[in-house]
Amino acid sequence: MTGTDQDAATRPATFTVRSPATGDPVGEHPVHGLEEVARAVERARTAAAGWAALPAGHRRAHLLRWKHALASSLDAVAKTIAAETGKPHGDAVLEVVLTLEHLNWAARNADRVLRRRRVRSGLLAANQRSSVVHRPLGVIGVIGPWNYPLYTPMGSIGYALAAGNAVVFKPSEHTPGTGVLLAELLASAVPEHAGLLTTVTGAAATGEALARSGVDKVAFTGSPGTARKVMAVCARSLTPLLAECGGKDATIVTADADLDAAADAVVWGALSNAGQTCAGVERVYAVREVHASLCRKVVERAGALRTGPVPDAVYGPMTMSAQTAVVRRHVEQALADGARALLGDSASIPASGAFVTPVVLADVPEDSPAMTEETFGPVVAINAVASVDEAVRRANASPYALAASVFSRDRRAGAAIAARLRAGAVSVNSVLGFAGVPALPFGGSGESGFGRIHGADGLRAFTAPQSVTVQRFAPPVNLTSFSTPAAARERAVAAARWLHRHH
Repeated sequence: MTGTDQDAATRPATFTVRSPATGDPVGEHPVHGLEEVARAVERARTAAAGWAALPAGHRRAHLLRWKHALASSLDAVAKTIAAETGKPHGDAVLEVVLTLEHLNWAARNADRVLRRRRVRSGLLAANQRSSVVHRPLGVIGVIGPWNYPLYTPMGSIGYALAAGNAVVFKPSEHTPGTGVLLAELLASAVPEHAGLLTTVTGAAATGEALARSGVDKVAFTGSPGTARKVMAVCARSLTPLLAECGGKDATIVTADADLDAAADAVVWGALSNAGQTCAGVERVYAVREVHASLCRKVVERAGALRTGPVPDAVYGPMTMSAQTAVVRRHVEQALADGARALLGDSASIPASGAFVTPVVLADVPEDSPAMTEETFGPVVAINAVASVDEAVRRANASPYALAASVFSRDRRAGAAIAARLRAGAVSVNSVLGFAGVPALPFGGSGESGFGRIHGADGLRAFTAPQSVTVQRFAPPVNLTSFSTPAAARERAVAAARWLHRHH
């Protein structure tokens, strides 16, 4: 982030988005600065007041109309995603379908999760009727990523709207068209609530303007480094931040695992979307008895995939050219550190061009960047371990703690291993199984950020709990009054002391 917004007179009026696959232009969008972002937030604040005042059932109906519009425009939305990211159309369609599942759940469950809830008042306050209700925060600023430009930000946008807020969305400068189309579809589906979702476009300065704009919370997805910059800006106004910052996710394969299923899942988890998935598979720890067999099966499957600039490629190009250099550095350093290349090597990563063919490594030292830093490319490292205990220790040694997976034919044993992993989400006998379950919260800790999206926790993340007590009758002894006689106060305290000593 720049620290200051560019002067409006010198700031470029627009920027061009180009296909990462071909370099051809796919869109032209305005660069929004402080003034434009401020107007969007002001408009959203007006919309938020009317939206929050609606009965929950009305908000649900409006959001379901938006869902229907999104479903009706599925192909157009997927086409925009594919053009901006380079991912195959089928992958873009899957992203839209997952988004629809989450929007449907948020719309239908918000009232149940957030409605007023009675709580026990306890003996001391037995004369009080106590309850808690979750109230919307107001305006949420969402700063989205480029790798899943619809599904990921909608984990904040859809849930924030369902919770009664308005949203100002700053998509990645690589995928602004997806964000613009998303807001247009809501405006057409719910025209009576103008300003409910506004998309502002631009690069880092636009994101900084949104963080400085006085929104009531910022939901950010991106790198840990950028998250720290966003957090510093939010700190000036004590604006709360939800941060999802990627991962270095591990898969553990036990001796009794179904190796065909594990290999199939590892290949998909590591290579889908060209490895550009925050919760994708980057590290695999297989017990020594099955390591060689697992490696062989992974190489067979990965080597048979069609990749590159061909119509039937299973994944597309690297969306950001700068990330290709990171992938190359990780592979080259791993090989220099003594790793073995089972499939591909540094030659798989072109000096120019965005298509990277699969790389499978083994025996990668644990202190090599390929094991410690987020690679975010079609590379997977498979290391042998002496035991599951060693696998758990190595998996938990990462500064990231987003997601993980475990493969074992014994599902109870797999769940027990999952419980030992320092990860926000774990799938047993699948990878990313949690992503398709809207009721499950998603998020991590450490370098993976903090806070949760999705599920009931994701709805509550965009609210403030309000506690309410209503006095039903006067207390026998009022301990919150200066007029209460000292003797009565002493008797009440003695009774409380006796109760808590004996019960």
